[in-house]
Amino acid sequence: MEVILTQVNTEEEIAALADLAYGIWHEYFISIITRDQINYMVDKFQSVPAITDQIQHQGYEYYFINIDGAHAGYIGVKQEEGKLFLSKLYIAKEYRGHGYASRAMEFLTTLCKERSLSAIWLTVNRHNDSTIAVYRKKGFKTVRTQVADIGNGFVMDDYVMEKPIVYNE
Repeated sequence: MEVILTQVNTEEEIAALADLAYGIWHEYFISIITRDQINYMVDKFQSVPAITDQIQHQGYEYYFINIDGAHAGYIGVKQEEGKLFLSKLYIAKEYRGHGYASRAMEFLTTLCKERSLSAIWLTVNRHNDSTIAVYRKKGFKTVRTQVADIGNGFVMDDYVMEKPIVYNE
């Protein structure tokens, strides 16, 4: 299978990304957070207006993870303070377990090296055990916990994890 990461730029690509996000979030997170919180978070962070604003005004970059021409998942990143913030890394259910997250991490490591960044950091829900295990396997360490009020009576209860970028491999 051919894995290609392509940057999301156009209105059509943003709309396709928002559709993909809607499907993944409603399938995956239902066992971790409520449907009301999923709907709120998708609308606030992964809708067409939200993604457009993040790309155009907040410095975020989004990339599709394409498998044989199909959008299998996506990543969202933002460079800040000499590090890369991995805001989103999601893969559709039918594509999980095939090493595509590893390919995405390789892409992100290369991006960091090209930009002379020292680490990748992320936040992950403290109850998302399978994802935490994957990040630990990829070299991420928990550096702290945080609870962020995201409005509408919802909070994100997360671990902050970080992986240093090694330049002499």
